Amino acid sequence: MIGELLEDRVVIWGSDGLSLYDEGGFGKPFDNRVELSLVESCYLLEKKKITIKKAEKTLSFKEFYEYAVSKEPEFHQKFVVYRDLRERGYLVKTGFKFGAHFRVYERGVKLKRGPKQAHEHTKFVVHAISEEDRFSYPELSRATRLAQNIRAKMIWAVVDSENDVTYYEIFRVSP
Repeated sequence: MIGELLEDRVVIWGSDGLSLYDEGGFGKPFDNRVELSLVESCYLLEKKKITIKKAEKTLSFKEFYEYAVSKEPEFHQKFVVYRDLRERGYLVKTGFKFGAHFRVYERGVKLKRGPKQAHEHTKFVVHAISEEDRFSYPELSRATRLAQNIRAKMIWAVVDSENDVTYYEIFRVSP
């Protein structure tokens, strides 16, 4: 499958791209295409599931990764966490509307339009950070409340200098 790099996304035209969504939950489907985020594209490129072109030039994994890092300052830790979650069998989508990097569905869930059963809803809201990152208590509290409002668990994924990920669940306790 060939994807076309357009600024902050990769577009795969036709039914091939739509099959990525239907079979693996990758990207956002439209009538005649699927649009992949940079992190999804990088993962699929690393797995040799897609080829990415920019103005007729085929990009290597290294070239695409460096491009993505230049576009998204937190790309490295996002990619490490995304890859780890996918390798563990989770379905991972953007968590932008929840103020986090990812929303994660239970293993085996397929995305579908319309009403969902309880197990088909977001299970975790995950935010990827470097072990050197700093954040405030209000930021931590806000993220935790947003996750709990949708009955999901708030997970902070900390990426260390060796690209290992440690997951921390943060939750609010009411006295």
